[in-house]
Amino acid sequence: MALNITDSLTKAIAQALKELYGVDQSAGSIALQDTRRDFRGDYTLVVFPYVKQARKSPEVVAAEIGEAVKAALPQVAGYNVIKGFLNFEIADSYWLQFLAERAGQDDYGMVHPSAEAAPVVVEYSSPNTNKPLHLGHIRNNLLGWSVSQLLAAAGANVKKVNLVNDRGIHICKSMLAWLRYGNGETPESSGMKGDHLVGKYYVEFDKHYKDEVKQLMESGVEEEQAKREAPLMVEAQQMLKRWEEGDNEVRSLWEKMNGWVYAGFDETYGRLGVGFDKVYYESQTYLLGKELVQKGLDIGVLFRKEDGSVWCDLTGDGLDQKLLLRKDGTSVYMTQDLGTALLRHNDFGAERLIYVVGNEQDYHFKVLKLILGKLGFSWSDKVYHLSYGMVELPNGKMKSREGTVVDADDLIDEMEKTAEEMSREHGKNDELSAEEQKHLYHILALGALKYFILKVDPTKNMLFNPAESIDFNGNTGPFIQYTHARIRSIVRKADESGKWKVESGEFGVELNEKERGVLKVLHSLPDTITSAASAYSPAMVANYAYELAKAFNSFYQDTPILREENQQLKTMRVSLCAAVASALKNTMNILGIEVPERM
Repeated sequence: MALNITDSLTKAIAQALKELYGVDQSAGSIALQDTRRDFRGDYTLVVFPYVKQARKSPEVVAAEIGEAVKAALPQVAGYNVIKGFLNFEIADSYWLQFLAERAGQDDYGMVHPSAEAAPVVVEYSSPNTNKPLHLGHIRNNLLGWSVSQLLAAAGANVKKVNLVNDRGIHICKSMLAWLRYGNGETPESSGMKGDHLVGKYYVEFDKHYKDEVKQLMESGVEEEQAKREAPLMVEAQQMLKRWEEGDNEVRSLWEKMNGWVYAGFDETYGRLGVGFDKVYYESQTYLLGKELVQKGLDIGVLFRKEDGSVWCDLTGDGLDQKLLLRKDGTSVYMTQDLGTALLRHNDFGAERLIYVVGNEQDYHFKVLKLILGKLGFSWSDKVYHLSYGMVELPNGKMKSREGTVVDADDLIDEMEKTAEEMSREHGKNDELSAEEQKHLYHILALGALKYFILKVDPTKNMLFNPAESIDFNGNTGPFIQYTHARIRSIVRKADESGKWKVESGEFGVELNEKERGVLKVLHSLPDTITSAASAYSPAMVANYAYELAKAFNSFYQDTPILREENQQLKTMRVSLCAAVASALKNTMNILGIEVPERM
């Protein structure tokens, strides 16, 4: 099959504009729209931008372009003009040829990445080892995984990485609280996952710390001074300094408690269905960051204050001064991010370094790029912050220190329970074994969770409502999953009843409106993936999958498939079903969602 019809149309329109009116416009800059449902046609060109140069009415311009394009392209069956809107009608033969030759391909719409291409490195997750993963981490992990899948589907050589924030004052808080109040408690003795156990002591630290601050304030100390001088905070700072100095006792405790957390994280990652090609640890990168800080001091782009702390002056860039080393020599987040960026660039020679991090860190990444540039790294412009909005629950924001977060494990458990209840209520598991039912509840729960989060534009804040996410109707993951299962049932029955797959490469039938509608949505899949990858937006893929499922269900309700007596029509319709199932499977896979074969 030659160029797809939208490419052919824009090329023919560009040629017509040049020949008719002397307008020199590239085909790539000509925008086509889907024709409105109340008009006849498939694709629409708005001709108003060309009226002035043509010196003719919009209706005449549209008619002249339409006639020229129809003469040039046999795929165009006709056109009509509504004021300044030129609507092209595409011949059935094009859609049927598309179905026979391309739509049924297992990898239709996907571009195979080249292993030789410079990789695109996507960092996501980046948890702290002082608490379990929570709902906010879920959006981060799902977005990072899906963006990686999306870029790979568009042809990029993607490397997925994680940076574990395994050192710093927040880690010391959990460690100190466990020493003070833990009585030797372990994951084994408590029956808790390791990350949940450590998170318990992070909350415990905050509770006792607030009591100390309150007591100091009651004795007449100002609040900010009380926060700095509370004994627990002073001891935590001392523990961090001992850690950076390599104190054996502190390091041994740190390794033990981090080991508990890593085991817990891995279990949660497995349940979410996400993973990484490489994991970095802040404890292994911050020293390289310190070396870069020293380099910055040596070349004069950083400066040291009287108290010994090291800063970068960004006032000339419209920002402020940025701390890179505290007065006691301990590092901050920016220190390790400088080291990690250099290490990652050296490891991969990346085309892009994409950081999937919440929008509260927008300033941090502006500073990171600026400092890398000042340190002389020409690749600093390859750093891209994929900034996403916060996720909240109907009852408001979550706070880790106060223990008001929704743990990822607890949320998945609750989603699986709800998926089971909804499935039993709708009778969608009656024919499955107990093991198959359990697997179905899991993939429905994850499908609901992932789809509800990923269908929202990443840049927007969102409200996650678990009850709304699991619904077999509407714009939800389970609706699309059920549509896929329904289609696969149709195709299985067709396989059982006899030969149906097309051999000649053509179908000698006419299309009805619903069949054409499904084919048009299928046809737009490659462009959707390309556009979504450019925008780093899995939401565009999610909403495509929903539109395709909707179009199929509209077709399914109105059109006989297996009951169709005309064998050619039946063959075409089953082929259409198989193509839709393949497209749904591929697009949902980009979102990290498994689609069931049966429900």
